[in-house]
Amino acid sequence: MQQDILINWSPQETRVAVIEHGAVQELHVERALERGLVGNIYLGKVARVLPGMQSAFIDIGLERAAFLHVGDLWQKPLEGEGLPAHRNGGPPRPIEKQVFEGQTLMVQVIKDPIGTKGARLSTQVSIAGRMLVFLPQDDHIGVSQKIPAGLRDELRTRVQALASAGVAGGKTGGFILRTNAEDATDAELADDIAYLRKAWARIKDAATRQPPASLLHEDLNLLQRVLRDLAGDHTQAIRIDSMEQFHALMAFGREFMPAAAGHLQHYKGERPIFDLYSVDEEIGKALGRRVDLKSGGYLVIDQTEALTTIDVNTGGYVGARNFDDTVFKTNLEAAQAIARQLRLRNLGGIVIIDFIDMAQAEHQQAVLAELRKQLARDRVKTQVGAFRRWGWWR
Repeated sequence: MQQDILINWSPQETRVAVIEHGAVQELHVERALERGLVGNIYLGKVARVLPGMQSAFIDIGLERAAFLHVGDLWQKPLEGEGLPAHRNGGPPRPIEKQVFEGQTLMVQVIKDPIGTKGARLSTQVSIAGRMLVFLPQDDHIGVSQKIPAGLRDELRTRVQALASAGVAGGKTGGFILRTNAEDATDAELADDIAYLRKAWARIKDAATRQPPASLLHEDLNLLQRVLRDLAGDHTQAIRIDSMEQFHALMAFGREFMPAAAGHLQHYKGERPIFDLYSVDEEIGKALGRRVDLKSGGYLVIDQTEALTTIDVNTGGYVGARNFDDTVFKTNLEAAQAIARQLRLRNLGGIVIIDFIDMAQAEHQQAVLAELRKQLARDRVKTQVGAFRRWGWWR
């Protein structure tokens, strides 16, 4: 299914809309002030070692020094083992025997600063890709526990073969397969490995040139994630309304994702880019509790901390020949609309849908089949249950 991606950029906020058949299917928003530091990699300088706390304060160029605990120090695995010594039952070496004041360390933020507390750091570096997480200091291949057990060995073997083939000029480092790698092709996995190894090579190079307390790597922003996560073979165009960000994104794409960068276009129209497909109007609808269907039926969507409920109603729809057909057609349309609303609102967890009762088993199966078909387009893995007296869950 062909799609266009529209990007509206401002210094305060980036908004991305995915359009299919003239309708908004996904909406992503990132506000500049809400971006955290988790995942960022710095060249830190040890400011103070505290043996009594088995910790150290590290200057990474922020207002407050960051915090490094001995348990977050990476240690070389034992000979023939896949884990550092202290993770095989022994205690970690004292921090004062591993770091010293004035020493430079490559560190990664694992917890944002809160209040008067500085960021928490680790020297165990990991870089997240679309389907894989790269562990440059390790050599094992891990698999997400959410991937079915029967597929884990096969995926591990495939990634091991691709990693050993020296994709992007290297053979070292370990990987963890993320959940959305379950259905990945070898080409997609190879692209992710290449991107991650290029990113690591850039980080190592920056560490040799930058002074202490410098940022070496920042987790991808929404613009960059468009190329990594959203663009694909079905993408016709990626239009962005900022010339400055267009050039920056093009440079990033040419280095890491040349195929996706080929779809980039600078939007020069006089109308705001989101006016092209009434995106702002769709945003307003996505915030509403009631969603009208074209047939005259409607959905009522309620969110709680524990789950989301969706109630399907016929409303004013009376166009079918009999009541059973009316209910069936309303539920079919609702199944399509529900999948779209889950994407638009970025809803997950437990979702209970109260479809209108259907007497015929074949109608129930047809509605479930349509729901599964529409949800299969999501990058997020979804489990669909069956009709029950008390509902359906996602």
